[in-house]
Amino acid sequence: MIQRVAVYPGSFDPVHHGHLDIIARCRPMFDRLVVAVLENEEKRAMFSVAERVEMIRDLVGSDGHCQVESFSGLLVDFLDRVGATTIVRGLRAVSDFEYEFQMALMNRRLNPRVETVFMTPKEDYSYLSSRLVKEVFRLGGNLEGLVPPPVLARMASRLRESGGAGRA
Repeated sequence: MIQRVAVYPGSFDPVHHGHLDIIARCRPMFDRLVVAVLENEEKRAMFSVAERVEMIRDLVGSDGHCQVESFSGLLVDFLDRVGATTIVRGLRAVSDFEYEFQMALMNRRLNPRVETVFMTPKEDYSYLSSRLVKEVFRLGGNLEGLVPPPVLARMASRLRESGGAGRA
């Protein structure tokens, strides 16, 4: 029997409840889910790739059913390495769709066996993005209920290290 393996890629900088909602709802749909943390040298990240992988593993576990790994390069090459044929992408708003649609078509062109599944997060998190989380945090806004407490604690620690203003 062929296993249904999906990859949920992203920067996850930081991981928030919108991400976790997608992960939780994906798990029963696939035999194995790989949460793939992108190594992108061009983006200035709050957390290192290793820290992001560790945070996600702490929150969702990492077993034979759900793994957390990092990757760089072409996503379709990573899918081949982990034996996946499905990409899971979250869509928050119509504005996400055009970019995600282009990426899905390009990935399918690069590897015709690859399909992309679009999922919307729970309505409570439909506006949430890592960029917005970082911005609100740096300005001292309350992120309770949007970011898991262990992630919020790490954000506060990182901000203290840099002399920023946010709050925990």
